[in-house]
Amino acid sequence: MKLDSTISIHDLETSLTRFWELSGEKINLIESNFDTANGAPVFTEKGKYVTRGWTEWTQGFQYGSAILQFDATGDEQFLKIGRDSTLNKMAPHLTHTGVHDHGFNNVSTYGNLLRLIKEGKIKGADWEKNFYELALKVSGAVQAMRWTNTTNGGYIYSFNGPHSLFVDTIRSCRALVVSHGLGHVLQGENDKRISLIQRAIQHILSTLRYSIYYGEGRDTYDLSGRTAHEIIFNTNDGNYRCPNSQQGYTGFSTWTRGLAWAICGIGETLEILDKIDESDYSSIISKNDFITELKKAAIATCEFYLANTPTDGIPYWDTGAPNLHKMGDYLNEKSDPYNPHEPIDSSAACITAQGLIRIGNWLKSSDPELSEKYIQAGIQIAKNLFSEPYISTDPTHQGLILHAIYHQPNGWDHRPEADKAPYGESCMWGDYHARELALLLQRMQKGENNYSFFNCVSQ
Repeated sequence: MKLDSTISIHDLETSLTRFWELSGEKINLIESNFDTANGAPVFTEKGKYVTRGWTEWTQGFQYGSAILQFDATGDEQFLKIGRDSTLNKMAPHLTHTGVHDHGFNNVSTYGNLLRLIKEGKIKGADWEKNFYELALKVSGAVQAMRWTNTTNGGYIYSFNGPHSLFVDTIRSCRALVVSHGLGHVLQGENDKRISLIQRAIQHILSTLRYSIYYGEGRDTYDLSGRTAHEIIFNTNDGNYRCPNSQQGYTGFSTWTRGLAWAICGIGETLEILDKIDESDYSSIISKNDFITELKKAAIATCEFYLANTPTDGIPYWDTGAPNLHKMGDYLNEKSDPYNPHEPIDSSAACITAQGLIRIGNWLKSSDPELSEKYIQAGIQIAKNLFSEPYISTDPTHQGLILHAIYHQPNGWDHRPEADKAPYGESCMWGDYHARELALLLQRMQKGENNYSFFNCVSQ
């Protein structure tokens, strides 16, 4: 990626206004045309959102988007959509024991609504506030039940089973962090009280130590900052076995959306750590040692992303994708979503940009130069995402950010032209995280308090 110091956050003012106008149109288009009876909207085909029965992990992004739209614009119609839909449709997600995605579904809905009450942006009666708090307590505890012990800790296992650690889940840990912050614990057999913050931090440490590489010779493909989508453990003895991938090309290349989840999850963890009492997790690791590991991982993953992404900061779907070699010097050019070889994943850019900004903000006091670099990168990625060819201006297209991809290995993504890679479609998580990114930037631009998931617990 090429950084341009002449671009500032204030250059985004017009883009953000246009972004929220388009965002509202898309939310209303989905609300009036999509039937959730068959499942949640996942990604678009020919501009229309469709379901994909793999796991139900995107409905919270649908209704969370409406809540974010209200937050950014004050338009009450979107608060009603988000509030009513959370109340009437999200309950099954609270007790869904089959997914590792509670931090996506429930913090994006119940969490955002509670945050708006805590921030004074909406009025909430005591029953409503208590209702959201109870939902978040339950969600974090249910998520924490998906637990595998390892030789030096443990992790929340993916829907693949107890042997499987997904890099994505580092961001879903926020369900446990919020539940703990609200004073909750998981009660197990014989009334054993299990600390949710300790499980969250053990999971994060497993991700830092196994899913992220540091160029220290771990295997032949140990490049500093690269990530593996899935890590396999032997559940009989808790030992690490090997890297793997579900949505990336291989376990030995970097699926860029997995890299994005790592960057974003690390950034969110760093910025809220001062609000958590160290004594609640010191039996696992000291705060100083935890910060040391988080900072090492943050810098490694951010640098890898910037070095392995085209000049505009929007990546191809996997850094080891088999046909990238046919694209010439593609890293020294802007991303090309219409190429015939490999698809772009704009959703990875949406997720990464806010991670870069959060890490950059956290580094301001300790490393001003690196801080400026990462914030600048996040701003530039946002500028490019909120412009053509990535912003969707077609009034009939239900997606907001174009050229996202879901599952290239499975061939699920729509190909408008047989001789080109998939392009022109959107996904629910990409659109949601674009809105989170826009809200984060808008608050920074206006000098308002930081947009953080933990604001639903403590400001």
